[in-house]
Amino acid sequence: AKPPGERCKPSAPASGAPSLEKPIMLIKTRDEGGKPGNTPDVAPSVSGAGTAKLEREGQRPTQPVYQIQNRGMGSAASGGAVDPVIGQTKLLPPEKMKHSIKLVDDQMNWCDSAMEYLRDQTDMLVVGVIGLQGTGKSTIMSLLSANSPEEDQRAYVFRAQAQEIKERAGNQSSGIDFYITQERVIFLDTQPILSPSILDHLINNDRKLPPEYNLPHTYVEMQSLQITAFLFTVCQVKSSHLYLYTVSISRFLQTAEMLKPSTPSASHDSTGSSGADDASEYYPHIVFLQNNARREEFCPRNLKKMHMAIDKLMAHSHLKYKGLNRDYLETEVNLFLLPMMENDGEDALTRAGSGPPLFSLLPGYRGHPSFSSLVSKFRSQILAMSRSQLSHTILTEKNWFHYAARIWDGVKKSSALSEYSRLLS
Repeated sequence: AKPPGERCKPSAPASGAPSLEKPIMLIKTRDEGGKPGNTPDVAPSVSGAGTAKLEREGQRPTQPVYQIQNRGMGSAASGGAVDPVIGQTKLLPPEKMKHSIKLVDDQMNWCDSAMEYLRDQTDMLVVGVIGLQGTGKSTIMSLLSANSPEEDQRAYVFRAQAQEIKERAGNQSSGIDFYITQERVIFLDTQPILSPSILDHLINNDRKLPPEYNLPHTYVEMQSLQITAFLFTVCQVKSSHLYLYTVSISRFLQTAEMLKPSTPSASHDSTGSSGADDASEYYPHIVFLQNNARREEFCPRNLKKMHMAIDKLMAHSHLKYKGLNRDYLETEVNLFLLPMMENDGEDALTRAGSGPPLFSLLPGYRGHPSFSSLVSKFRSQILAMSRSQLSHTILTEKNWFHYAARIWDGVKKSSALSEYSRLLS
């Protein structure tokens, strides 16, 4: 701390005892050009200026700033908010979708509009649905994804069947609709399988069929098989949304399972060997959902009969149709029942109002929980399942999109489907 001029001088003590001197500290500002030999009496003023500057610098906000490091999220980083002090991009939550968009249009062509909503992360869940016409597939998918029963159905993310469409026995959904939540759950809503309204549209509008299909009903059935086989390959959970599970529906599911594309190997070998291990093939969980269930169907005796019937019809299937419902044993079939969607308050008044005055204050007897509580329970069961791999390699959301596009293209050009359609004709 001594000036350079005093460093070479020998320090000789005046007496035999060593003398200790206090060090001198000089503080200067950056814009001052003072020399090290300044006198100590200017130190207090300079120190006061430095302290004032340090106080001004101490007022800088210290909120945490997250910088996006992922290579694949450059577009998201460029559109994010920039901190005015540090100049780094803040990590923003994923964009929330307001409504569903097309993944496959009504002409069965693949759409790329869903790519902008996907991220380079692997923690995702893919849920698809199939069902007959008018069974409420879009309504249930909206309730599972973003809406509640109390909301107006016109604001649902998946458009429900309008009244005028119901009156002319038409179908609302066409192709495959896509919606992803901020919790990274992908929902796929599909057009009805074996739809009579689609068949009627083909016949009455003289719509030209692809050259490989001779009859309209063959084309409608092949469309349904293509969509179902596609969902068997790219979904982790598939809900079979039915009024009643019949033998014909069981045969349809088994046919789609037979025509399902094989899971690509880790090395992407196209050996095409038919003797591949079933353990190397991917099969999704399938959940049977009966909508508009009556009070008698919630009876334990009738419910057990339904479980036994589905178990016998699916005995030779590789689909994972057991073990998802935690309320029952793991050997029980994945079967859920939902009553008719209605206003709980009005229903309680109409059921209990005809009794004595004392009993009119009690809620009406339904024989089952309310629709809202059962939908909430069903949503919890679906979203709480393990997010297993869809192939032999781990897929991000963007990888899944490219994988699904390749699977859809393969399903449309499948030789097995062409041979099956030839047999139907």
